[in-house]
Amino acid sequence: MNKKFRVGALCVGFCLAAGCTTVRDTRPAIEYFPEAAPGAAYSAAVRVGDVLYLTGQIGTRADGSVPDSIQEQSRLALENMSTELKARGSSLDDVFKCSVMLDDISEWAEFNKVYVTFFKPGRLPARNAFGVEGLALPGLKVELVCLAHSP
Repeated sequence: MNKKFRVGALCVGFCLAAGCTTVRDTRPAIEYFPEAAPGAAYSAAVRVGDVLYLTGQIGTRADGSVPDSIQEQSRLALENMSTELKARGSSLDDVFKCSVMLDDISEWAEFNKVYVTFFKPGRLPARNAFGVEGLALPGLKVELVCLAHSP
C-alpha cells in the first residue's frame, strides 16, 4: 500500500470513527441566495453542490445609472461579479465559466481589454459570447453570467 494512501485512509477512518461531519453534510443540496431587491423575480445566486451559479451581472453604477462606454460597463459588471462572489465566500479566482452577452458584438475587442485584467494570467475561465439584440435596461452593452467552484 502506498504511503499517501495509508495516511489518507487513516484520516478518513479516524474521522468516520469520531463521527466527524463536513460542511457538505450540513448544507442543503441546493442553496438559494435571494436578491437584495424586494420583489425581485430571481435569486442573486444559487449553489448546487460545489458550483455557484451567479445571476447575470451588468455594468451599472451604485445609483443605477448606465455609463456610455463598453469599457466602463465591462469594468463595473466584473466588479459587481466580484462583489457577488465575495458575498458567497468565493472570488474571481474560483470562476471557471463565463457567458458574455454584448449588445454590439463589434465591441468584443474592447470588452476583452477590460475582461483579461480581472483574471490571473493562465487562469482565464472557459467562455462563450453572444451578440444580442437588447439587454434588460436601455443603454446596456454587456451582461456576464458566470459559474464558480464554491465548495
